[in-house]
Amino acid sequence: MASTKGLVLFLVSFFSLAVLAAQLLGQYTLHEPSGARVSNSGLLLARLSDVEKVWPELEFGWRLAVATVIGFLGSACGTVGGVGGGGIFVPMLTLIVGFDTKSAAAISKCMIMGASASSVWYNLRVPHPTKEVPIIDYDLALLFQPMLMLGITVGVALSVVFPYWLITVLIIILFMGTSSRSFCKALDMWKEESILNKELAKQQEAPVNSRGELLIDTPYEPLIPKEEKSLQQVLGMNIRWKRLLILFIVWAAFLLLQLIKNYSAVCSVWYWVLFCLQFPVAMVVFGHEAVKLYKEHKKRICTGNTESICEATIQWTAAHIAFCSLCGILGGCVGGLLGSGGGFILGPLLLEIGVIPQVASATATFVMMYSSSLSVVEFYLLKRFPIPFALYMTLVSVLAGFWGQFLVRKLVTILKRASLIVFILSGVIFASAVTMGVIGIEKSITMIENHEFMGFLNFCSSQ
Repeated sequence: MASTKGLVLFLVSFFSLAVLAAQLLGQYTLHEPSGARVSNSGLLLARLSDVEKVWPELEFGWRLAVATVIGFLGSACGTVGGVGGGGIFVPMLTLIVGFDTKSAAAISKCMIMGASASSVWYNLRVPHPTKEVPIIDYDLALLFQPMLMLGITVGVALSVVFPYWLITVLIIILFMGTSSRSFCKALDMWKEESILNKELAKQQEAPVNSRGELLIDTPYEPLIPKEEKSLQQVLGMNIRWKRLLILFIVWAAFLLLQLIKNYSAVCSVWYWVLFCLQFPVAMVVFGHEAVKLYKEHKKRICTGNTESICEATIQWTAAHIAFCSLCGILGGCVGGLLGSGGGFILGPLLLEIGVIPQVASATATFVMMYSSSLSVVEFYLLKRFPIPFALYMTLVSVLAGFWGQFLVRKLVTILKRASLIVFILSGVIFASAVTMGVIGIEKSITMIENHEFMGFLNFCSSQ
């Protein structure tokens, strides 16, 4: 947990420096001669031109073929790692297919929703690798889902205010930090699994008696799904209807507030009232789950029971719960800025707090299914994406999400290495950092050459 806090401190420090730099650059450009930069009205016109709808036709060609391959691989790896893959989908849809940025972000949400839904369906049919509990940790889902949705709302608002170059810098800092940390954790897990596999090999090489029977026969299969239960028993274990109903109510409440807000005048009294109502909705569910975890943790400590209530191995103290809420909001903000599902924070975070890779992947994709579907419904009602292309890419992602989970789980079972999931997670985040970073740097250089305004924008006038 100390290393996790160190990573968060590193990210917060660099984020603060980047925001301060944006503020200083904004003041500097405001005092430049008018001929050296564009006016606020000119900047707004430029931004409006950037977000004009550019919807290529859905027709077979090399662009669609490349998009299909990248979308399939990105969805398969993204859902296995529990990060979604929005950092790969948005650049692919803009650079290769030719969509405008906002339409690409909307289609990216459709792809994440499809891949997450098929991944959840697959995971519901798989038993927990080591315990008689659901493979989806509903306690952690209820803890993180409300804060993630709240963070997405805040992130969308920040994307309007923040300059493009600042968003690029924040993405690079965040993704490089989380990918490097996840890679180090995967290496540690790989080493531990190597030691365990060697011990198992020694046990299997035990001597035999005169009748050819093994003297020691204690096979141990860590983190490998058990197959003795029927499908109905596994589904009965994994589905918790009461928890699902609570999560659906939170989802519906956020959707209703978002829809009413979008049809209200920007920066009107009703707009801000609806915006602020999202905070108590999130805090009620988060607070209820946090109090439950805190009380049950204290009860276990008093009785001397060391078994945790959920997969996380951290102590559910007030400080740790507050830390998790901060990470949930941060993950949502990243999702709002990128058009992703927020898994780039949630996936690595679940691993950091001690959740095993299979459960971390299943829980992260489960939460992303709710957050991404919220955006998809909203984008659909606002007509932000072409339905035929979105349906096609969603279908590709649905197939990729299912087969990605199937193939990787088989590899984990055969190789007895759950660290493969963490390596995939690290790779997807790193690839997203590269693609988003290259595109962001290129566009930022163009803005500098054109002497465009580099500071913060006014929220109300930029809508």
